[in-house]
Amino acid sequence: MKPEQLMLIALLLPLGGAAGIAAAGRVPNLREAVTLTTAGVLALTVWGLVPSVLAGAAPQLELVTLFDGLALVFRLEPLGMLFAALASTLWIVNSIYSIGYMRGNREKNQTRFYIAFAVAIFAALGVAFAGNLVTLFVFYEILTISTYPLVSHKGDASTVRSARVYLGLLLATSIGLLLPAIIWTYAKAGTLDFTPGGILAGTGPLALGVLLAFFAFGTAKAGLMPVHRWLPSAMVAPTPVSALLHAVAVVKAGVFTILKVVIYIFGIDTLADAGAGQWLVWVSSGTIVLASLIAMSKDNLKARLAYSTVSQLSYIVLGAALATASGIVGATMHIVTHAAGKITLFFCAGAIYTALHKTLVSELHGVGRTMPFTFAAFTIAALSIIGLPPLGGAWSKWFLVLGALEAGELLAVAVLMLSSLLNIVYLLQIPLLAFFREPAAGDEFRGVREAPLPSLLAIGITSLLCLVLFFAAEPLYQWARLLPPG
Repeated sequence: MKPEQLMLIALLLPLGGAAGIAAAGRVPNLREAVTLTTAGVLALTVWGLVPSVLAGAAPQLELVTLFDGLALVFRLEPLGMLFAALASTLWIVNSIYSIGYMRGNREKNQTRFYIAFAVAIFAALGVAFAGNLVTLFVFYEILTISTYPLVSHKGDASTVRSARVYLGLLLATSIGLLLPAIIWTYAKAGTLDFTPGGILAGTGPLALGVLLAFFAFGTAKAGLMPVHRWLPSAMVAPTPVSALLHAVAVVKAGVFTILKVVIYIFGIDTLADAGAGQWLVWVSSGTIVLASLIAMSKDNLKARLAYSTVSQLSYIVLGAALATASGIVGATMHIVTHAAGKITLFFCAGAIYTALHKTLVSELHGVGRTMPFTFAAFTIAALSIIGLPPLGGAWSKWFLVLGALEAGELLAVAVLMLSSLLNIVYLLQIPLLAFFREPAAGDEFRGVREAPLPSLLAIGITSLLCLVLFFAAEPLYQWARLLPPG
């Protein structure tokens, strides 16, 4: 089958799955079988595209011409292929986890949940496959809108208020900043196509810097301060949704957008020669440290993990802003290694809630003896996020440090080191409390009380992935090496 046909099938599969889920909604087992089957077939389809893309092919599919040569176009290149493969693969694991979580907590509106999740995956693939900025913008907005029902899933007044913050901030920044950036780019370059080496050569440093600011803050899904507030607000969502937001689709769509714009719209050589990304190095470095300090102050486990995500996303933004080959490699690898680590941490947070109904770090004294598997997985994922070997996160942080050294940004090197120390404080505190503190009064649980088996299976898969990404990092490194334009 031709790559173009596989692209179209991959885009249509989540929509077909959503329709199938709706039809099977009255039969939970069938509904979830449709979800898992769709996710599995999608992953096989997407991975079927990988060999040709890594061999240098750039399959293209044009849907409709809008005006003046602008069209909705899908065109695959290595970075988009990586994002698509990540999102489609993690949908399988997240679906397995969701079965245990949604049933274990007797959540309402489960059919609507699975439908919205499938549509969100469709939007994420549209972002990944986008061949130009206008296509990316359309699917970026679809992703925002399709995840609103997931964030507001509980339906109570407080949840709906938080979900409105999520929706309002993401739409306001994309329409108020990202869309003008796209229009400005078209006015200057006469095209919006993603092009190796960029399309803005000859643009002055000031204009480049301001345009980059429009893109960076307009892409609020990347969590750059001060447009990060939507992310903590979205923590009212069920844990599988938090995993979607933090690892599978939403925030990864944000950092993917910034990275792709830097590589294929600005061009790293153009950005480096003009010095137009220096301010972004400072802002992303500030976000890394400030978000880590805020995370340390949070007693709510999901809120702590949310601010950890804000910090870790800026690692990727920093890698792009450095505009060096190693920085781009590190940022690209961090998309994957952070996804594996953070989805595991959120899975563990959901497992703790499902089994023990605990949400605060201060409530976790001695709980590791009751949930040893969950907290062992949490420890593995935390060490990966910190960047310690033998976990995958060590490699992405290594290349980010190399990228900072290549750019002569010693401040960025110091920030990366400091951030790892702060990560140790706010992440390792949790398993230390769970394994080495005596249970609080009234919490002397007897025996093991873990989350349902599907949730544990998903946790086991993603924590194992954190290990695999260290010992089998070479393919990911070679994939990332394809990205910097020659």
